[in-house]
Amino acid sequence: MVNILLEGYNIDEPWLKSELSNYLKPYMKVAVVALSFRESRVKSNEDWLTLYGRSAGKYYSGIVGGFTSYGIDEENITFINYFTDTKESASLKINNADIVYFLGGMPDKLMDRIKDLGIYEVLLNFDKIIMGYSAGALIQLSEYHITPDSDYPEFKYYEGFPYINDFYLEVHFENNRQQYFSIQRLKKERDKPIFATKLGMGAIIVDGDEIKTVGDVKFIE
Repeated sequence: MVNILLEGYNIDEPWLKSELSNYLKPYMKVAVVALSFRESRVKSNEDWLTLYGRSAGKYYSGIVGGFTSYGIDEENITFINYFTDTKESASLKINNADIVYFLGGMPDKLMDRIKDLGIYEVLLNFDKIIMGYSAGALIQLSEYHITPDSDYPEFKYYEGFPYINDFYLEVHFENNRQQYFSIQRLKKERDKPIFATKLGMGAIIVDGDEIKTVGDVKFIE
């Protein structure tokens, strides 16, 4: 398994593309797990389509365009839709894929909807390439924290997938006061190193026992 933890969906950025080209190949198929949306913004399939729909989705072209820049055919990129997919159809998309791609947004809601759809086990057993940005990066950790922001008013630990157990991750790092206190708390409460990926400019690739950093990533012991 390869885990790729990203800052955003602009995976065709020059600073990142040369490294990701070692993993993303034109023959591959992608299952986009588009389940991390805010409840206040997406209440129906129609709302979901305004974000991820092929014809007019706000984020569709950016997400798909990132993969097509690596030669992956648009027809080989499928989206898992919380409102229209079933356990069987979502599982089929995952099992047919070479890459599972978790989107950004709200990681705890992402996990809740994965469990609601009944696809936790199929994702747990997926052993190819798992990618994700922001929330989709955090959920790849067995336990992750969230620094307080407009969506999450307090520091808290959450359950992710047990793909990665060796470190914690501070996403969108800007070295601000809230992030400083979160990192200090992690150092005090958890005996693991911390990586901080700079806002829009850092990535981590876990390839077996090897951890690679790409771009601007701060390592905190």
